[in-house]
Amino acid sequence: MKKKRYFSRGVLTLIAFTFAILFLLPTVLTITNSFMTQSEITANYGQIFQNAASDAKSFISKTINLKFIPDKVSFSQYFTVLLKSPDYLLKFWNSVILVVPIVLAQLMVASIAAYGFTRWRGRVRDGIFFAYVILMLMPYQVTLVPNYLVSDWLGILNTRWAIILPGAFAPFSVFLLTKFMRRIPKSLIESAKLDGAGEWQIFWYICLPQCRSALYSIAILVFIDYWNMVEQPLILLPNADMQPLSVYLSKINAGEIGVAFAVAVIYMIPGLLLFLHGEAYLVEGIAYSGSVKG
Repeated sequence: MKKKRYFSRGVLTLIAFTFAILFLLPTVLTITNSFMTQSEITANYGQIFQNAASDAKSFISKTINLKFIPDKVSFSQYFTVLLKSPDYLLKFWNSVILVVPIVLAQLMVASIAAYGFTRWRGRVRDGIFFAYVILMLMPYQVTLVPNYLVSDWLGILNTRWAIILPGAFAPFSVFLLTKFMRRIPKSLIESAKLDGAGEWQIFWYICLPQCRSALYSIAILVFIDYWNMVEQPLILLPNADMQPLSVYLSKINAGEIGVAFAVAVIYMIPGLLLFLHGEAYLVEGIAYSGSVKG
């Protein structure tokens, strides 16, 4: 019986390891290929991009060479991105300017709304929270047209506010933080009230410190979600000079594929660092939030 259990664990571990390798291969390929010269990239993958760039349908006769180790390490792609082409850095900072306010605003709105949903109960509250759940289940493509119409009516279309305002009031963070905040013992809040604490003190000194892991997990998930957005800027922000790097990456032509590798590596660094910094909080926040009944 024990041998059978060890065998099943070994098989599951092997399957999980195989899937982990398969999922990591594109990332590893992107990082290693960013240190290749443009001539080596063209020699390895040029046939793909030449056929992708042309309208004519042609048969690819040459075998594509997937290389993980460059013949000669070169930093020319990074030199082009960081020094020769300021457009890439401009788009990068456009992403930062759009995403950071959305993350901070969502944390602020979600904290206040979740505290309200936790402290006050009733049919009105249940109805509003149910509406939040319905909105959370709807894909953002469904709300893209209403957001466009409202932004046009408010006169903020083709401005950063058309991206920031809808992102600041997204329902997912409110739902997740509410489920987490409800696990705070009521006795802790009642003790604070007996000591003379008001609602603001309870919110600031009792609830928020207890929700640190949930706030970290929300910040990471929201950052990654909006860091990779493409559809919203394309529709709500037609001005190419204000669009984030995620949109610019999707428009890089076949002749700049080496630069695209380098830009992709630079683009994944902020999200990767944020994930590594708050990985433990992310797992704890999602686990606790999903285990609490509303």
